[in-house]
Amino acid sequence: MKFSTFLVLLPIISHASAVVVSRQKSTKGGNKGSGGNSGNPQTSLTLDPKVIATGFANNGQDVPAAGQVPSITSTNNFINFCLTVPNLPITNGKQITTGSCNPAPIGAIPSVDKMPSSKFTNPGNGGTVAANKAFTISMAIKNLQTGNFVNAQENYFSAPQQLNNQGVILGHSHVVVEQLTSLTQTTPTDPKKFAFFKGLNAAAQGGILTADVTNGLPAGSYRLCSINAAANHQPVIAPVAQHGSLDDCVYVRIFFTDS
Repeated sequence: MKFSTFLVLLPIISHASAVVVSRQKSTKGGNKGSGGNSGNPQTSLTLDPKVIATGFANNGQDVPAAGQVPSITSTNNFINFCLTVPNLPITNGKQITTGSCNPAPIGAIPSVDKMPSSKFTNPGNGGTVAANKAFTISMAIKNLQTGNFVNAQENYFSAPQQLNNQGVILGHSHVVVEQLTSLTQTTPTDPKKFAFFKGLNAAAQGGILTADVTNGLPAGSYRLCSINAAANHQPVIAPVAQHGSLDDCVYVRIFFTDS
């Protein structure tokens, strides 16, 4: 009797600041105006009064709830928020491992009907993949205009989330595989450690994104997840607090079977 090693997939359900969105059509609609500036509001160093969020001045405690803490407040859109954390450098488009403060605003947020979602299609839930053998991860994606991937070394978190003309987030996705001690592990994983990571820079074909795991995975237990992101690598932002997961995960295990 011979034995071979396989992977089996099991499913799980799984700011601050300044002026408005570049690359959006900022000269149209209710935010058009210069607020007393004679030039382009996207290059002006003056905050246009038309984009001031007056609700930011409310700490939320006018409607108290058990356990609710007051929000910090601002009357100028938190444009100088990073001055409150002088020990942190400005993110400035870099991936700073020791911490930083990012002054870019969140940006454009889609409607509830355009929230992104993903689901792995291969390896399939309950499917098998031979250990240490090349395989391709594939994932269905909707409500994300994929193929929008900026320079991660120069433009990380350096621009707001943007939408296309249909109100869909411009962005891309990633897949990450983390090794577990077992499928019954209950301790949180260490995000600094992963067995495989791939940014999916290309546009989806037929609504499917793919990543080749050319060296396969060795024996062990794993978690495979998506990370859906806007063009500047920030996690996608949804319009409401209560929503389904915008990402997908599956668990992976090794088992032996008769050949």
